[in-house]
Amino acid sequence: MTRELLSPAGSPEALRAAVQNGAGAVYLGWGDFNARRNARNFSDEEFADALSYCHLRGVRVFLTLNTLLTDRELPRALETARKACRLGVDAVLVQDWGLLDLLRQALPDLPLHASTQMSIFTSGGANEVASDGCERVVLARECSREDTEAICAACPAEIEIFAHGALCMCYSGQCAMSAVVGGRSGNRGTCAQPCRLPYGVDEPAANRYPLSLKDNSLAQDLSGIRDVACLKLEGRMKRPEYVAVVTGIYARLLEENRSPTPAEERELELAFSRSGFTDAYWRGRRGVEMFGTRPENAPEPRELFERAKATYEKDNRRTVPVRFACTIQPHAPCVLTVDDGTRAVTVTGPAPEAARTRALTAEEVAERLGKTGGTAFHCAGAAVEVGEGLSLPASAINALRREALASLAEARCAPPLRREAEVPPLRKAECAQERPALTVSLTHAAQLTPALLEEAPARIYLPLELLADLPHLPEADTQWCAILPRVWRDRDEADLRRRLEKARELGIDGVLVGNIGHLPLTRGLGLSLYGDFGLNVYNSRSLDYLRRKGLASACLSFELRFSQIRDLKKLLPTEALVYGRLPLMITENCLVQNQEGCGLSAAGPLVPAGAPCRESHALLDRTGAAFPLLPAFGHRTEVQNSRPLWLADRETWKRLGLAFARLRFTTERPEACVEILRAYRTGGAPPEIFTRGLYERGVE
Repeated sequence: MTRELLSPAGSPEALRAAVQNGAGAVYLGWGDFNARRNARNFSDEEFADALSYCHLRGVRVFLTLNTLLTDRELPRALETARKACRLGVDAVLVQDWGLLDLLRQALPDLPLHASTQMSIFTSGGANEVASDGCERVVLARECSREDTEAICAACPAEIEIFAHGALCMCYSGQCAMSAVVGGRSGNRGTCAQPCRLPYGVDEPAANRYPLSLKDNSLAQDLSGIRDVACLKLEGRMKRPEYVAVVTGIYARLLEENRSPTPAEERELELAFSRSGFTDAYWRGRRGVEMFGTRPENAPEPRELFERAKATYEKDNRRTVPVRFACTIQPHAPCVLTVDDGTRAVTVTGPAPEAARTRALTAEEVAERLGKTGGTAFHCAGAAVEVGEGLSLPASAINALRREALASLAEARCAPPLRREAEVPPLRKAECAQERPALTVSLTHAAQLTPALLEEAPARIYLPLELLADLPHLPEADTQWCAILPRVWRDRDEADLRRRLEKARELGIDGVLVGNIGHLPLTRGLGLSLYGDFGLNVYNSRSLDYLRRKGLASACLSFELRFSQIRDLKKLLPTEALVYGRLPLMITENCLVQNQEGCGLSAAGPLVPAGAPCRESHALLDRTGAAFPLLPAFGHRTEVQNSRPLWLADRETWKRLGLAFARLRFTTERPEACVEILRAYRTGGAPPEIFTRGLYERGVE
């Protein structure tokens, strides 16, 4: 299987660096809606030029529209995609469910790729978006070779993986740390990279970087990567010389089906690295050896970058082979056909004259046709037929060659014909409520007390793992719902399905789904499906998309402002988090294991009750703020905000049309859960340390 090499193009210079060094495709940002808004990106004119430059040389161009979008932004994002479609962009990467749905309806022939921001790491998730029209799925960086092979075997869509570059500590699309702590949203393309800062696990932050992963590198593993359609190189924020070095090395490794030489390994490290590289996730491993930093004063590899710059300054390293066929016969216009292997164009020129002195030869014509310098083509052969005793000026042959190559270039750059359709308006059904009913989610069995049940929350959400330890559910005037793990793998699904069936027998009415892969896992069980915050619902069209997927309600993104929530068309009953420690990260690594050791195998899906990482632990930043660490399914870690969200003394959240308002209990004592629930009914004063979240200040 041919594996496409996909390179980053954060600027026109980086694009040329990628193309001239062997990229099969590039991905770039145009406009305001891409996950690297701080990159140089492209102007309107530069974007059109980029398409021509790449298509002329046989390189595909993918546009990144992979951020969350508000209702007001969706029309502009659609217009960006529509223009790109008309110009001939080869695919668009998307994260937002509403935009996915919008593009599928408005531009049915435009290829769509599911961004890694969709947090897809199972066959079910990949198949779900494939059935919605995504012809390629970019998997989470945390997927192993085993995970990837299982998804490739089960999913009809192409699968793309990250082969080289920076690793986020959190699963992409699930990180809220930059947004909540600094107001810059990774889901909106402005991540401030707080994971690169020093922290301490249960100790002050002092030259420790437990969230800073080394850069990923699969250079040593390329020959063993099968069935994957595309290998992506990260780096839209990197300089063009970096793109040239990394693209060039990976292009050679793929072409020659080999591992890098020591010299190539050194060049990759010089170009950019954080204490070296890691391929641990690909090998199904975790641990402290994956982590590293890069000094702020790391020297620039000037000699390497000067050589790299020379590879793309003149645009002459990568040309398209063409073959000419020319016929020059008496009393007829000369004919020239140029063929690039997939398309051919034919042009005609003046009729030759009788030679007065020396007759034209086929060799002379072939020599003239081979002079393709200054173009994106090179002559791979010329078949020439010239009648006897004829003459044709060199200028006429040159003009014929130029016209033929220009016509071929135009054909190579011509955008495909694609349908466009009007987008049907959203349905008028309105599920807004005058005041929301209170729901609660619990983390520990001890929080489920008779006193809490007496307060009769509309729903109680319990982790699926916790339900396994309950002999029965207490009788209560509430709806019982299971919370599915935020991260899992194909190999876990049989066990999760059995647990869901047992939970249904206990009396569970519904299930909280926070990932697109949860949908196929839960179908056929007769349970109501409620969307969780992990689905990143940011606009009305996302609500409509999830409604058609069978969801009965959906929790909105906590990155939305109150005004944006109010203005949403409530096409589903909506829910919002109004109390609790907001989840900032879900990490593949157990932070406690990496720091202190907890004695657990990374392979076990459930964290035992007596495990050290189930005890109270916190991540401390440079200011001394403590971010509680909760164990997560699969021996992972969920990082919580240092301050609980508090809105009990506010009235605004009650007037947004929400159907439900959730109190998210994590580290709270059982009696505190009851007190807080009562405070939200009566309007209690905030605690000494709290946050209003992002509802009033919003995010970039």
